[in-house]
Amino acid sequence: MSQIKVLIAAAVLVFPFAAQAQDAAAGEAAAKKLGCMKCHSVSSDKDGPSFKKSAEKYKGSPDKLQAFLKSGKDKHLVVKSDGDAKGIAAYILSR
Repeated sequence: MSQIKVLIAAAVLVFPFAAQAQDAAAGEAAAKKLGCMKCHSVSSDKDGPSFKKSAEKYKGSPDKLQAFLKSGKDKHLVVKSDGDAKGIAAYILSR
């Protein structure tokens, strides 16, 4: 019986990370599709900040990053889809 509890506990702990990995993979595809890589890269600044720099700025605040992506502030491209904004935020925060 205790082995079942351990397996359930492990599954509960692993599931959020698997979901985040799926969101990040979808976000990477969305970032490429929407042209984010024209102004951003993972590790170096271009016309926009690197994803690593953005990840530091929004660490622990995926909702704020999603809101920024959807806002069009600072001459940023507007990400219209909630799903794309969520995925791109997950991708950036995973850097």
